[in-house]
Amino acid sequence: MSAKGGNNRKNRQRFSGRKDDSQKNFKKHYDTFSGEVKNDKSRLVQNDRPRWTAPELPTNPITTPDCKWCGKPIKDITTAICDKETGHPVHFDCVIERIINMENLETNDNVCYIGGGRFGIVHYNNPPDMRDFTIKKIFEWENKDSNSEWRKPISEYYSIT
Repeated sequence: MSAKGGNNRKNRQRFSGRKDDSQKNFKKHYDTFSGEVKNDKSRLVQNDRPRWTAPELPTNPITTPDCKWCGKPIKDITTAICDKETGHPVHFDCVIERIINMENLETNDNVCYIGGGRFGIVHYNNPPDMRDFTIKKIFEWENKDSNSEWRKPISEYYSIT
């Protein structure tokens, strides 16, 4: 008989819905979710693992400084960006507004954050399709090599573990 015939269902066993006895005994003594062996009373055997304790939060509070450009408080300091000249925190939206006021934008142009402390003027060739764009101009806004003093207390809260 050839294997190309496609009629290989003759010798297959039908699934009756019952498990064989080896699986019943396996399930009785072994918990598949935790991987721990159960005793006869179906209680998990205690391990000698140390318990996890949460790290302590820093004692100094996160400050909410005022934006040096608009004078309003920066409510979410994690979204703030350094001022190009002074290094003080300013609103992300204030930076975008300042770039828009400095540059003459054409139709289908937009100011976007492109990462690494850089902003860019992005031209969308087909505005409904946001995947088709070109970056016309890049602004190096933040210096990658310098660390701001106002970011150090914030990093203590997000770099605990």
